This record gives sequence, C-alpha cells and structure tokens, in this order.
Amino acid sequence: MASGRTSDMTTGNSLEKILMFALPLFIGTMFQQAYNLVDTSIAGHNLGDSAVAAIGATSALYAVVIYFASGLNSGYGIIIARIYGKKDIPKLKRAFATMLMLNVVITVLLTAIILPLLDKLLWLLDTPEEIFSQAYAYIFIIFAGMTANILYNMSAGFLRALGNSRTPLYFLIFSCGINALLDWIFIAKLGMGIEGAAYATLIATILPAAAGLWYIIRKYPDYMPEFSDFEPDGELIREMLSTGLSMALMNSVFALGSIILQKAINALGTVFIAAHTASRKIYEFLMMPLSTISTATATFTSQNYGAGKTERITAAIKKVLVIAAAWSILSATLSLSAGKIMIGRILGTADSAVISNGYLNLTMSTLFFIPLSILLVMRMSMQAMGYKVTPVISSAIELAVKTASSLWFVPVSGYKAVALTEPVTWVLCALFLLCIYRATYKDKLML
Repeated sequence: MASGRTSDMTTGNSLEKILMFALPLFIGTMFQQAYNLVDTSIAGHNLGDSAVAAIGATSALYAVVIYFASGLNSGYGIIIARIYGKKDIPKLKRAFATMLMLNVVITVLLTAIILPLLDKLLWLLDTPEEIFSQAYAYIFIIFAGMTANILYNMSAGFLRALGNSRTPLYFLIFSCGINALLDWIFIAKLGMGIEGAAYATLIATILPAAAGLWYIIRKYPDYMPEFSDFEPDGELIREMLSTGLSMALMNSVFALGSIILQKAINALGTVFIAAHTASRKIYEFLMMPLSTISTATATFTSQNYGAGKTERITAAIKKVLVIAAAWSILSATLSLSAGKIMIGRILGTADSAVISNGYLNLTMSTLFFIPLSILLVMRMSMQAMGYKVTPVISSAIELAVKTASSLWFVPVSGYKAVALTEPVTWVLCALFLLCIYRATYKDKLML
C-alpha cells in the first residue's frame, strides 16, 4: 500500500480542502519568488543593472519553452487526478508510465531544437548588443539543463494530482536555499559573473528533480508502473496528449505574447529592461496567492469532475474568487504605498528612470489583480473540467493584444503602453472565460 501522503478532495468542506492544499503551494511559491528576488538583488548589487537586464531579456524566451513543458505535465496531472478520483489504480499506473515516456520524448526534442537556435532567437528579440553576450551565456546554460526542470515538474505534477502538495514544497524550499547559497558563492565570492547565476540555478534544479523521483518510487510503490504498463496505450496517450497539449498551448501562446512584448521592451533600451525585470519580480511575488489557489482549485476540480461531483465545483469557485479579490486589493495597496522603495532596494540603484518606470508597471499590474485572479482560477478550473479549446482561445486573445501593443502602441507611447498591455489582456480574457462558463453552467453559476 502507498505510504506517501494523499488527499481525497471529493468529500468534506470544499474551501477548507482547497486552502489546505494551496497552503504548501503558496509557501513553496513564496520561497521560489523570494529566491528570484534574492537572485536579482545579488546580480544587481554585484554585477550591475546590465546583468539584471541580460537575465530579464531572456526571461520571456525561457518562459515560452518551460511553460510549454510544464503545461504538458499540468495536463497530464489533470488526467491522473481524474483517474485517482475514480480510484482506478491499474489505469493510474499506465498513466504514470505514459507520463514518463512523453516527458522523455519532449525533453529530447526541445533540447535538440532550442540550443542551436539560441543566438538567432536572441537577435530576433532585439536584445541590446551591450548585453547580448551575457544574455546568451546565461540562457544557454539554463536550456542545457532543461531536463532537470522537466523532471521536477513531472514529479511535482504527479504528487499534486494525488493531493500531496507538501512534499514538492519541501524539495522546493531545499532547492531555493541551495540556489541562494550558490548564487552568493559563485557571484559574490568566486566572481563567476552571470554564468555563476546560471550554474547556481541549474544545480539547484537537478537536486529536487532527483529527490522527487526517488520519493515517488519509495513512497508510492502501489502506483509504480510495471514493465507491461509501458506498452503504448493509444487511447490513454490521446487522452493525456490532448489535455497536455491544450495546457501547453495555453501556456506557450501566453508566453509567446510575452516574447513579442519583451522584444518591444528590449528595443526601448537597458533602462526599461531593468525596470520591467524588477517590477515583474515584485508583482509576481504578490501574485503568488492567486496562482497557488488557482492551481489548488484545478486539482480539486479534477478529482471532483472524475468522481462526477460537479455541484461541488461551481460552489468552490465562487468562494475562491472572493478570497482572491481580497488579496488583490491588499496587493494594490502595498504597491502604491511602497513600490518605489521595493524597486530601489531590489536593484540597488538610485536611477530615477529605472525606479519610476518600474513603479509604473508594478502599480498598473496590481491594480488589475482582480481580473487576473478571475482569469487564473477560471482558466485552470475549466481545463480541469475538460475544456480544451476555450482556455487556448483566451491565451490567443492575450497573444493578439500583446502583438498589437508591441507593433503599434509601444513604438508611439513607449513604456506606458507596456504597463497597460497586460492589464488590458487580463480584463478581456477574464470576461471571455466568465461568459463561456456561465453559458455552459448557467443553472449553477450566478454572476
């Protein structure tokens, strides 16, 4: 019998189940974002604004690939959560075997395709010449170790599908601690420059990936696939790939929009890249509760959808949105009152242009956290209920708005247009998803 932690979300108080599941996710994301802030701060204080800009100039490119891979695993996890909700253990074993095989294939393909094209992709992004070599050195090392990132996301996705959000938290905390320590050693003490930051991230990703796989094998022996489970199951592969690709396309289309927007930001110059990087670090930190509660709601939705208890889903979604709105108001208040101080402290800079533009982006983003919370919760929940096309369309809307802004508005209005772009996409996508969901469940959702 499996000795690892699991959680059956098909019974009991729905909000309590979601919050208890979300708490470890939140703590883990908090550690991860805290590390990101430390990483940026160490780079900024020891290497200067150019290093922060170099890392920031590659962030969108990294995101589109990693979001695609993590989206696949999130989709696989949705199927595994549904199977777990039905308590079909033989199929659960086959699903985990399929998850392993699909990840091996996607890792080989992504690594083989991306690495030879990195320099061309950075040029296409209009990466400023003065930071190009730093940006290339950083992102090459990160992509070379992509296998570890995918394996960690796979193990975390499997554990969360079973309702275990605590164990991935422990591995993540350990990873963030190692990462921060190695950053300090490699950058501040050994003077390895931006390559030191990349190697620190790579080493700290390998450790939780290995630990996650080891934990699953040891603690869930009853769920481990046997040799016969690796025989390709066409129906299961189609089921997992359709959901996985839907999640991956949703994530990567969204990230592709970010790449297009990053290209427009890069063209504005190093000052604006640094300002945007710092402000994103802060508002992504503030966004943590919204992203974690939406992930928890998706797991809750998957298990209950698999168990046929759809009446629990809509009631839980409404409660979650109320909590998300309260956090959104608090985040906007904090950004308005202390945003400039936070940006200056993170970058270790007194450059008024960097601080003022970073503050503009930070405040505009947090003021629109309510529509963002609706977007995150609804998109994840609808994916968990089998909506494959609608969430992808919502991401396509984001892509269209970011493309239009990058081509027409940013060249005319500058960074102000950048700061407005994402809030506009959040509003449009949230309205779209609410309309589709209400039309589908109009007898259950009263908004």
